[in-house]
Amino acid sequence: MALQPVPTRLPSDAGGLRAGAEGAAPVLVAVAHGSRDPRSAATVAELADEVRRQHPGLDVRVSFLDLSAPRLPDVLAGVAAEGHRRAVVVPLLLGHAFHARVDVPGEVAKAARRHPQLAITTAGVLGGSPLLEAAALDRLAAVTGPLPDPGLGVVLAAIGSSHAPANAAVAEVVDGWARRFGWAGGVAAFATSTSPTVPQAIAALRAQGAERVAVAQWILAPGLLPDAIARTAHAAGEDVLLAAPLAAHPAVATLVADRYRTATATPTLCRTAG
Repeated sequence: MALQPVPTRLPSDAGGLRAGAEGAAPVLVAVAHGSRDPRSAATVAELADEVRRQHPGLDVRVSFLDLSAPRLPDVLAGVAAEGHRRAVVVPLLLGHAFHARVDVPGEVAKAARRHPQLAITTAGVLGGSPLLEAAALDRLAAVTGPLPDPGLGVVLAAIGSSHAPANAAVAEVVDGWARRFGWAGGVAAFATSTSPTVPQAIAALRAQGAERVAVAQWILAPGLLPDAIARTAHAAGEDVLLAAPLAAHPAVATLVADRYRTATATPTLCRTAG
C-alpha cells in the first residue's frame, strides 16, 4: 500500500527569503512533547528533514515541550533574535488533549509577551486529518498485507489521555477503518490513563472471531511507552502483528506543512497582554 504524498501548496514566499525581510514567510516551529528516549527526538528531526525535502527553502525548526532539547521557548527566542517577524508553531500532537489545550498555548502566550515584535500563530494538531490516517494505514498494511480482510482484527494503540474526547477520537478512527475494510473488529487501546489496554483489546478481538490480530500505533515516534505497547502486544501472542509508529512518514510531513499553510492564512495571532 504505497502512499504518495499529497502535494501541498505553500505561500509563494515560502523559500528563498532573508531572515527578517518584510513579507518573508513565517518560520515553521514544530513542537513535540519530548522524551527521555533519544530515538524520539531523532525521529522528530527526521520528520523535519522530510518537510524540508518536500518544501525546499522553508525554514523549519524543531522544539520540545519537555524532556528533550531545544525547548519551545528557547527556539522562539532564537527566531525573534534573528529578526524574524512571524512564526507558526505546529504541534506534533495527534489529539487535542492537555498538551495541545494547555501547554502549547501557555508557552506561546509567554513567548508573545517576551517577544512582542514576533507575531506567533499556533496551528492545529495533526489529528483529524485523512493524511494522518493514511500514514497509519500504510504502516499497518506493511505488516498485514492487503487491508480488506474479514478475518483481521485491529487494535489502534495510543498513549492515552485524561481528556475523554481525545480517547474517543482514537476509537472513532479505528471504528471507521473496521467498517471501511470489513474487518472482524477494530478496538482502540491505550498505554496510560484509561482502558482498554492493548492485551484487553486483543482479547476482545479474538472473542469477536478475529483470525488475525494486528496492532497499529497512533503514535508519532518510538519511545518508552511505545516499547511498552510492543511488549504487551507480543506477550498477548507471538502471532500478533505490530505496525511501526508513524514517524517521518511522507504523509505526516505533508500534513505538517498543510497545518502550517492553513495557520499562515489565519489572521489570528497570539498577542496576549499582561
